Amino acid sequence: MFRRPERMQFAALCYRFRKKSAVPEMLLITSRDTGRWVIPKGWPMEGKASHEVAAREAWEEAGVKGEPTSDSIGSFIYEKGMSKGLKITCRVHVYPVVVFDMAKRFPEKGSRTLEWVTFTEAAGRVAEPGLRKLILDFQTQLLATMQPDEPRSAAQ
Repeated sequence: MFRRPERMQFAALCYRFRKKSAVPEMLLITSRDTGRWVIPKGWPMEGKASHEVAAREAWEEAGVKGEPTSDSIGSFIYEKGMSKGLKITCRVHVYPVVVFDMAKRFPEKGSRTLEWVTFTEAAGRVAEPGLRKLILDFQTQLLATMQPDEPRSAAQ
């Protein structure tokens, strides 16, 4: 059977530390079409590096103001539903974005639900097994590198 090549997307795993807690949280948003819990993601943009695309999508879809890392923490595959029932396979490269602030106004405000949750809660909500693994692996990495008295930036 004929198989289309994978399409590439870039995503932002947006996280923060609350002032009153050392426990990191991550941002989930709902997709506009199905209402599933996802992370901000989008197609490559001419003239932008992949981590810049991830940060731009986080701002457009969720109002995130933050700093992306230039290194991907991995990728996952999902089937994107297109018009007329067509599905395409997408490989999504994920970039961590530490969130400093959230915009009150942004392009897709009102078309998605946003929620800050623990990494464990997020892993339980997302449908893609590959994304679930990336979330839990990143949490482990983040907690392992934290210093007990390390100052943290926090978005409220």
